[in-house]
Amino acid sequence: ARRERRTVEGDLDLPRGPIDDARVDLGVRVTPLNDDLVVVLVEDRTQARRIEETRRDFVVNVSHELKTPVGGLRLLAEAVEDAADDAEAVARFAGRMKTETVRLANLVQEIVDLSRLQGADTIATAKPVDLAECAHRAVEETRLLAEGRGISLSVRTDEGPHLVLGDESLLTTACRNLVNNAVNYSGDETRIVVAVSSEDDAVAVQVTDQGVGLSAAEIERIFERFYRVDPARSRQTGGTGLGLAIVKHVCANHGGQIRVWSEPGVGSTFEMQIPACNGERAGRETSELADTPREPVSAAAGR
Repeated sequence: ARRERRTVEGDLDLPRGPIDDARVDLGVRVTPLNDDLVVVLVEDRTQARRIEETRRDFVVNVSHELKTPVGGLRLLAEAVEDAADDAEAVARFAGRMKTETVRLANLVQEIVDLSRLQGADTIATAKPVDLAECAHRAVEETRLLAEGRGISLSVRTDEGPHLVLGDESLLTTACRNLVNNAVNYSGDETRIVVAVSSEDDAVAVQVTDQGVGLSAAEIERIFERFYRVDPARSRQTGGTGLGLAIVKHVCANHGGQIRVWSEPGVGSTFEMQIPACNGERAGRETSELADTPREPVSAAAGR
C-alpha cells in the first residue's frame, strides 16, 4: 500500500494460538495517508463465519430430521388407507402414527427452544431461581417414564443455598433433558441419582446413571445438534438428538458449563454448573465459574 500509494484489502486465515488448531478469520484494509503514515483496519470475522456455518448446518440437519417422521407418517397413512377393512391393522398403524406425531412435535418444540437460546439476551429478565427445585421438578416429570422400566430415581441435596440467577423454565428444561437422557440410555431395573450441591460460587446438578456409558470419541460429539450415540435406541425412545445441545446452550447463556464423566458399560455422570446467586448479588450480573475441577458423584452412591 505504501509503495503503490493505494488501498490494499485482503483476508487472512491465521492460527489462533500455538497449542490447538483453532483459526481466526481476519479482514484487513490498509490505506496510505502520506509518505510516513498508513492506516490499518483489522476486522475479526471469526464469529460471523462460525454463525454462518452453524446456520447452514442447522438448516441442513433440520431438513433431514423433519423428513424422517413426515415420511413415516405419509407411509403409515397409505398403509391405513390400504387396510381400511382390517380393523386390527388400522389400530396398529394408528398407534405407530401417534408415536411419530409425538416425535415430530417434540422435535419442533426442541427446535423452537434451541432457536430461543441462540437469540440475543435470552435471560434479560433473569430472577433468582432455586436450582434444587428445578431438579426436583424435572425428576417428578420423568418419574413415570423411569418407573415404567423399573428405574429408580432419587434426588440428594446438600444444605445449600442453591440460588442462581436465570430463567426458571430454561433451567428446569436443562435438568429434565439430563434426566431424560439418563433414563433413555439406562437399562431396566437400574438406578439414577440426581445430586444438587453448592460449592464456592457455583451450584451444581449431577445426574449419575448406570447406563451404557460413552467412549472418549462419543463424549467429544454428544453436545452436537442431532448427534445420537445409538440411533436405533433414539428412534425407540423418540429422541431428537437436541436434548444435550439445549443443555449446553442453557448453561452457556447462564454463564455456566456442562461436563461429563463416563465409562462404557459402567455409566455416566453429567454435571451442570451455574454461577451461584446469594442475597448480595441478586441484582448484579453473575460472576464466571471457578475452574476448580469437581469429582462426579459415585455411580454406587445411595444404592
